[in-house]
Amino acid sequence: MILTKGIGFQYNSQTQFQFPNLQCESNQALLITGASGKGKTTLLHVLGGLLKPTSGEIYINNVNICQLSSTKLDHFRGQNIGLILQKSHFIAALTVLENIELASWLTDKTKKKEKAKELLSLLGLDKCASQLPQNLSVGQQQRVSIARALINEPKLLLADEPTSSLDNENAKIVGDLLAGLAQKYNAALVIVTHDQRLKERFKSTIEL
Repeated sequence: MILTKGIGFQYNSQTQFQFPNLQCESNQALLITGASGKGKTTLLHVLGGLLKPTSGEIYINNVNICQLSSTKLDHFRGQNIGLILQKSHFIAALTVLENIELASWLTDKTKKKEKAKELLSLLGLDKCASQLPQNLSVGQQQRVSIARALINEPKLLLADEPTSSLDNENAKIVGDLLAGLAQKYNAALVIVTHDQRLKERFKSTIEL
């Protein structure tokens, strides 16, 4: 589902990264680990098309996203890639349900209300639908981010440090949820983390 070849990225002459080749199929999970400063988040942003690599190729669902224009890449990302970032970036004035609906509307101009409700129910957030995101706990906000990432049933799910601010119980819940949801929606799952708890949960690992 995702395959990379010779990916490199350069912020400036002093900060350059050359990443190992990656491959992750549907229903599989891949953990990317490494110490701070090794480029984990940079790699995730490159894989998600948020940053353009300075070299190499990225194939997602057999499409080389490095060859897409900005407009086509935005559309492709909305249809094929689910992003769970360290900062949730919710729209503060919108409810939890509306934030999730917005992700579907931005992709194909339709609000998938019933799908959003189904995801919230699956994630144990039924009673949170009408609340504002800032009124939720950190763990609940993380699950809302997962629901938003899944609303368009992406082929690839990318998660950046999804458990870094969670206690042991919620870290296990989120790890199990990500694995289960990737299987349910037939998606490849790539997680960037330094969390030892996830290293114990997912065995397929690449260290930067």
